[in-house]
Amino acid sequence: MHKKLTVYIFTIFLFVIILSACSTAIQHNQIQFGILSAQNGLWDEAIFRWKKAIQHNPDSAAAHNNLAVAYENRGMWEEAREEYQTALKLAPKNNYIQSNFENFKKNLEAREKVQQEKKDEKK
Repeated sequence: MHKKLTVYIFTIFLFVIILSACSTAIQHNQIQFGILSAQNGLWDEAIFRWKKAIQHNPDSAAAHNNLAVAYENRGMWEEAREEYQTALKLAPKNNYIQSNFENFKKNLEAREKVQQEKKDEKK
């Protein structure tokens, strides 16, 4: 009886390890596919892939950062800001994410300035 229980627990343990490894591989593949999609200008596909990666691992700062970049590229400013902020909460010392967010804020500020100038010209 004790041997059966040990075999049963060991089997469950192996199953959990294999499942965890598969989940990590799926998440990594989604991120990589998203990168390839973005490099080819397929931003909607990249967004789809990075959202999938986040579903598998909500704590992936890289996936949140990449999704923010994609949102920024599509002109989805609020969504981009939220994703950058999430990425920074997950990895506050990541220089790459910090740099992306600072560039985002500068680009957004410049965009808003241009829009304001256009409004002023119409008056």
